[in-house]
Amino acid sequence: MNASSRTALLEVRGLGKRYRAHRPPVFGGVDLRLVTGDHVAIMGESGVGKSTLLNLVAGLDRPEAGTILLDGVEVGTLDDDAATRLRRAKMGFVFQAFHVLPYLTVAENVAVPLGLLGVARRESGARVAAILREVGLAGAGPRYPRELSGGELQRVAIARALVHRPRLVLADEPTGNLDPRTALQVLDLLRGQVRACGGAGILITHSFVAARTADRVLRLTAQGLAPEVLPP
Repeated sequence: MNASSRTALLEVRGLGKRYRAHRPPVFGGVDLRLVTGDHVAIMGESGVGKSTLLNLVAGLDRPEAGTILLDGVEVGTLDDDAATRLRRAKMGFVFQAFHVLPYLTVAENVAVPLGLLGVARRESGARVAAILREVGLAGAGPRYPRELSGGELQRVAIARALVHRPRLVLADEPTGNLDPRTALQVLDLLRGQVRACGGAGILITHSFVAARTADRVLRLTAQGLAPEVLPP
C-alpha cells in the first residue's frame, strides 16, 4: 500500500495566514499530508513563516484560511482548552532551546507530559526509564540538567517529547545549539524514535545537512509548499 492510499495522520489543506488586515498574507495555499512514519523537513527564507506554520498545526494560532486535520480532528476550530488537551495527548515538541526545567532531575523532566495526562506513577516510571534507554541516557534519570552536555540536554528534550507516544512530533531548529557531529546524532535519533513511536514528524530547519535526515524536503514560500532540491 503506497502513502497516497493510506489514511492521513495529518492533513493540511489550503492553509493561509496573515498578521494584519489589508496586508499580504504570510503564506497561502499550504497543503501537506503526512501518514504514519513520515518525517518531513521544511525549509524556507527567514520570515516566510516556518515557525508560524508549526504554531498553526499545533493549535497555538489560528489560520485565516484552510483546514488542519490531525487524526480527523479539525485543529483550527478547537477552543483553547480542547487545543491544549489535543497537544498534550497527541503532539510532542522539540525546540532549539532545550526548555528543560533546571530544578527537576532528568527523569522528572521527561515525566512531565505523563503527569499532565494523569499516567500512574509506576507506569510513568517504567516509560521514562524505557525512553531514556532508547535515547542513550540509561542511568541519567537522577542527574540534573546542569550536569549534562548540550547534546545530552537535547536527548532529554527528545525523550520528553516522545515519552507519551505522540502521533505528531514538531521540531523547530532542534540542533541549532549543537556542534555538527552531535547535531547529526540527535537528528538521526529523532527520526528513528518518531518512527518507533508510530507517529510522524515535521522538522523546521535552515540546514541542508539537517534536511537530508528527513524522508522528503519541502520549501515554504508565500504561495505554499513545494519540493526542495538539495545541493549535492
